[in-house]
Amino acid sequence: MSAAPETAPETWASRWQGPGGYREALTVGAPLMVSMGSMTLMQFTDRVFLGRHSVAEIAASVPAGITSFLFLGFFMGVASCVSVLVAQYAGACRPERVGPALWQGVWFSLAAAAVLAGLAFLGGPLFAWAGHPEQVRALEADYFFILTLGGGFMILSTTLSSYFSGLEKTVPVMLVNLAGAALNIPLDYALIFGKWGAPELGIHGAALATVAGSAFTCLLFIALILRSPEARARHKIAALPRPDREMLARLLRIGLPAGVQFFLDILALTGFSLLVGRLGMVELSATNIAFSINSLTYLPVIGLSIAASILVGRSQGQKRPDIAQRATGNILRLSLAWMWAVGLIFVLLPGPLLDLFETTPGLAQLPGDPAFADIREAGVVLLRYVALYSLIDGVSIVYFGALKGAGDTRFVMLTMLAASVGVLILPVWLLVETGTGGLHGPWLCLTAYIAALALSFALRFRSGTWRRIQVIEDTPRAKDRACP
Repeated sequence: MSAAPETAPETWASRWQGPGGYREALTVGAPLMVSMGSMTLMQFTDRVFLGRHSVAEIAASVPAGITSFLFLGFFMGVASCVSVLVAQYAGACRPERVGPALWQGVWFSLAAAAVLAGLAFLGGPLFAWAGHPEQVRALEADYFFILTLGGGFMILSTTLSSYFSGLEKTVPVMLVNLAGAALNIPLDYALIFGKWGAPELGIHGAALATVAGSAFTCLLFIALILRSPEARARHKIAALPRPDREMLARLLRIGLPAGVQFFLDILALTGFSLLVGRLGMVELSATNIAFSINSLTYLPVIGLSIAASILVGRSQGQKRPDIAQRATGNILRLSLAWMWAVGLIFVLLPGPLLDLFETTPGLAQLPGDPAFADIREAGVVLLRYVALYSLIDGVSIVYFGALKGAGDTRFVMLTMLAASVGVLILPVWLLVETGTGGLHGPWLCLTAYIAALALSFALRFRSGTWRRIQVIEDTPRAKDRACP
């Protein structure tokens, strides 16, 4: 019996073509990168404006924003798994199941909005416990309240966008998010500084602009879905179904671990930010600015991670794990190329990036605001850490997306739990409490945390365990019936 011929290694040219190739990865992923880039731009502009209004407001915005996102993140993690169900049903040629999958996400989003409205009142006690400087606590609590109270719009927007991304229609997602950014940025400017006849609200205005942008994107997604002939005819979106227990159970089975994972990841970063805040205003402000600049790196790569989830989910629905593996490898290479380029900018040009956050002379300053020169000096050092762990973070983010698309969310959740507690929060708490390591100690722990996640997710994906996970009900092989 003759041996099977060896498969030649793929070249750049061969990786471009075919299912899971660079072309397909970029077709799906590039609009998502732009979409996430628009979110980055909104957050970045928001913090630049706040930094120019008051150092205390930029110091308050990141911990409060991350803490609010901590609660939103759990619900967003669940809602984002609508895209996994949609992609797998589309891959299995079962369009009639796409509509019910979306509707369960909508019902979940409405319930999440009610819960978030109750959680919005927790900001005051949380920031009092954190022990931050007194001049920023009230600002943190107010910013948290507005963002969390209006967080239901962001959850619903995540669900609705997941319908389009699961069908690999990522251009509408990009356009809607760009429209939201186009509204949010001028609203930020007007409401923070009191321009164009608007009141000067400072950090309150920034929060209101963010909520308004999320509500606007929801309206645009709803309009697009209701006007889509495919959504009405093939996916039965126009009918208002009752909650489907079986479909809701499928969403929660993969979504709850994903939501907990998202919660744990944000909790780890929130705890990190809160603990660093105990070191002083300079350390807190420099860390918050470094995180804001870091978002320029990782949020576009999250777009590629979503593309990995979509392509892996579709391939699993088609029962083609080989294509899923190929797509993941190609998306990983694209991610690393992006991370390397942006990380190089952080090393070579840290000063101009940090200078964007310098408070405009003569604008509101509170007693105890530190000199920007001190913040800038610390920020240059921290951007070197960001450049160091950016490549590692690219590996973690892409493999996370691939495992999520296959439904392997429980492993991701457990890994995140172990790493966030054992590698980040407890060591940073110990360093801060003992006064060991200064600002370097916590940031070295953050780098180790990202490396632990990257290694764990990479080994899990390469083990192939995800190939045997079944997310949707078993159906005849997709080739047994045509996909129109």
